[in-house]
Amino acid sequence: MAKYEIFLPAMGEGIIEATITKLLKNEGDSVEEEDSIMEIATDKVDSEIPAPANGVIAKLLFEEGDVPKVGDLIAIITTDGEAIDETSTETKVEEVETKSVTPDLTIAKETPKEAEPVMAKTENGNFVSPLVRTIAKAENITNEELNSILGSGEGKRITKKDILHYIENRKTAKIAEPVVAQETTPVIMPKADTPTHNSYTGQNVEIIEMDRMRKLISQHMTNSLQVSAHVTSFIDVDVTPIVQWRDKVKNDFLKKHNQKLTYTPIFVEAVSKAIQDFPLINVSVDGDKIIKKNFVNVGMATALPNGNLIVPVIKDADEKNLIGLTKSVNDLANRARANQLKPDEIQGSTFTITNLGAFGSTTGTPIINQPEVAILAVGAIKKKPAVIETPQGDTIGIRHIMVMSLSYDHRVVDGGLGGMFLKRVAENLENFDTTQLL
Repeated sequence: MAKYEIFLPAMGEGIIEATITKLLKNEGDSVEEEDSIMEIATDKVDSEIPAPANGVIAKLLFEEGDVPKVGDLIAIITTDGEAIDETSTETKVEEVETKSVTPDLTIAKETPKEAEPVMAKTENGNFVSPLVRTIAKAENITNEELNSILGSGEGKRITKKDILHYIENRKTAKIAEPVVAQETTPVIMPKADTPTHNSYTGQNVEIIEMDRMRKLISQHMTNSLQVSAHVTSFIDVDVTPIVQWRDKVKNDFLKKHNQKLTYTPIFVEAVSKAIQDFPLINVSVDGDKIIKKNFVNVGMATALPNGNLIVPVIKDADEKNLIGLTKSVNDLANRARANQLKPDEIQGSTFTITNLGAFGSTTGTPIINQPEVAILAVGAIKKKPAVIETPQGDTIGIRHIMVMSLSYDHRVVDGGLGGMFLKRVAENLENFDTTQLL
């Protein structure tokens, strides 16, 4: 009997675990090589785990909603359909769960012999995964305590992050010195969630549950506002030469390169050049340290068909010409909408651009994409009357005007730097070379 052990693969820098969102096969099911066994999701992207060979699913070591770590054994396939010895399987499950526990938890107190078994579901219906149960058992967390933890996972599942946060608070409370000279009993309050309104009697409402990606976007945006001191500056840009040039060359460009020429690669080029002039926009913050990036990876916020948002990243954007940027922009945007991006294609950005004009908005105040310190929003290009300066004097004409807004982190980017960078991006666009041949 040939046996194949399937481990959770590495999925990009900084990704250490994934949530099993759906099991596509059950134990005993036959599979062919490259058949998808399960769907997984990280905080970056969704993916699938394929079968490495033809065979039968002998064992699935995790359930839907569980959060295995990279390198954990998640499934076993046999080629002749024979069952796996249950004893060895149980040992492997235990090894997997123990391996997922953080080092400081592995040396926790020994659980009393008569301790009650940890429940698989709380009284509130919150799912408790095998990993969370292992951590709870190691830390002597009672079922009553589990009932008090508000799960942040899908379907109110209690995640590893939730229980570790609870444990950290519990430990802090135990060693805290009392403020007054009297005995007090520390009260551990669960982390506050967004306020909910449970009474809708007599109201014509529809309750829509957030999907996983919307929850992540919500958390990411809220965290950014809490972390960064947001300031937004605005500037008008005359992009008439760019509009006229694009109208003239876009058909020939499509025939020659089989690529649609949009405004986005032009914006990316203008930003990349401005970053070279003002490199302190291309940084992140680590405590009281400023981390200056010597590479330019531009993220472009992309709307998905389901209404959610994802930010694919153009790596080394400053090293690409306009043709290369166009190919990268189109490829990433198309695969983003088809849910075909790889995990490393949506991380590592150092600056982000969001196109509000695609939806007709003139301008807006974008939220910084952490851990970056600035984000540029480009608005809709509108025909407007404008003052045109000529050697013969000023005149009024119809011009294509676009409003750009730059949100920046005032902890490290002051108004002077933010204003000069935004002005340089505008200058790069207004001085765009319309004589270039593509």
